[in-house]
Amino acid sequence: EKNTFGKRMGSMLRVDSRRMFMTPLFYIMLSIAIVVPILIIVMTTLMEGSPVVDSQTQLPVFDADGNPVLMEGFKNVWQMIGTVSTSGNTEASASAAGGMDLVSMCNINLLYFGVAVLICLFVSADFRSGYSKNLFTVRAKKSDYIMSKTIVGFAASAMMLIAFFAGTVLAGAVMGVAFTMDGFNAANLVMCMLSKIFLMAAFVAIYVMASVIAKQKTWLCMVISFGVAMLLFSMIPMVTPLDASLLNVLLTLVGGVLFSLGFGVASKTILQKSDIL
Repeated sequence: EKNTFGKRMGSMLRVDSRRMFMTPLFYIMLSIAIVVPILIIVMTTLMEGSPVVDSQTQLPVFDADGNPVLMEGFKNVWQMIGTVSTSGNTEASASAAGGMDLVSMCNINLLYFGVAVLICLFVSADFRSGYSKNLFTVRAKKSDYIMSKTIVGFAASAMMLIAFFAGTVLAGAVMGVAFTMDGFNAANLVMCMLSKIFLMAAFVAIYVMASVIAKQKTWLCMVISFGVAMLLFSMIPMVTPLDASLLNVLLTLVGGVLFSLGFGVASKTILQKSDIL
C-alpha cells in the first residue's frame, strides 16, 4: 500500500500529539499558564497603594512635587491580556508597545517566552533520546517531522493562551478587580485573543527551527529562542491590541501561516544539510 502524505502526516501527528499531551511537561506548563496571572493579580492588588522604596537606599521615593510615589495595580482585569491601541498619540503608542512598566510586561505576552521553553524541551528530547535518528532512518520525511512539530506546538501554545485567559478572569473575580472595558468591547476582546493565538504560530515556527539548529543542546535552543522573542516582543502589543479588529486577525493569520511555511522550509533544509545528532 502506498505511503501517501496524508497517511504519513496522520501517523506523525498521532505520535507527536500523544508525546505532547500525555506527558507531564505539557501539564506543568499549562498549570504555570493558569497560576502566573493569579499570582500577578493577587500581588499587585495587595501591594497597590504602598509607597515605592528605593532598592539601594531603602528610602521612600518622592515625585517632583514632593509626594510619595505609590505602587499602582491593574485598573481592570483586561490589562493582563493587552493594551488598547493609541493611534494618533505617538508617545502613548510607543509606551504601550515598548514600555517596560508593569502593565506592558506582566501580561499574557509572557507566554511567548513560556512557549519557547515548551517547544525547546519537546523537540530537544527527540535528539537526546535518539528518537529522531530512528524516525528518519525508518520511514519519516524531515518535512513531515517539522510540519508535525509545528502543528502540535501551535495547538499546545493556543491551549496555554486560553489557560492564561481563564486564570486572569478567575483571579480578577476573586480579588474584585474591575472588568470594565474602556475603549473596546467583547468582540474586540475575542479578536484580540484570536490575534494572539494566530501570531503564536509564527513564534512556534521560529522555536522549532531553533530546536533543529541546537538539536540536543536545550540550553542553546532556549538562548536562540529567547533572543528572537526579545527582538520581536515589542511587536506583540502593536498587532494584538485589546481593541483588535478583523484586520488584526487576518494579518496575524496570514503572517502566522507565511512564517510557518518559511521557517518550516528553513528547518527542513537545516535537517537535510546537517548531522541528525
